[in-house]
Amino acid sequence: MNSPTASPAQTDWKKLAANVLIPVIGGSITGWLANRNTQQQYAKLEKPSFSPPPAVFPIAWTALYGIMGYAKYRAERKTPAAEKKGILTPYELQLGLNYIWSFLFFKWNLRGTALLEMTALLAMISLTAYEFNKVDSAAGKLLLPYIGWVSFAWTLNYSIWKLNRS
Repeated sequence: MNSPTASPAQTDWKKLAANVLIPVIGGSITGWLANRNTQQQYAKLEKPSFSPPPAVFPIAWTALYGIMGYAKYRAERKTPAAEKKGILTPYELQLGLNYIWSFLFFKWNLRGTALLEMTALLAMISLTAYEFNKVDSAAGKLLLPYIGWVSFAWTLNYSIWKLNRS
């Protein structure tokens, strides 16, 4: 007989799958909607020498979304029910900020606004990692590649904004 709440040692495969698939599918849908009919316009922008080829982005983001979902699963499993809101709210906020950025940068061509928004995103990811680390150090550490990638993306966003301001 299964207990209503599994112990942290047991893997709840349905919850794990949901936690991983929600950001992966949400990011894919958001990316598709925000980037639809924008590739020609993006190709015309001046980009810095360190700008990766476009094929890198969906690969990197799929991996990062999966890792962040797994980190959330780990943190959620180890957080007492009374503390879940405080631990999980920064995660939900950073995920929303993540999704909004694509629209600001690609769809609406608001690259300066996207840069400011990404600054808030980076702060919220850092807070999420901090909160996750309090309940599960591995969950907090799992977000370090995400922080690194968004820091790189911030630099790329800044450079593209600066090169194309006039």
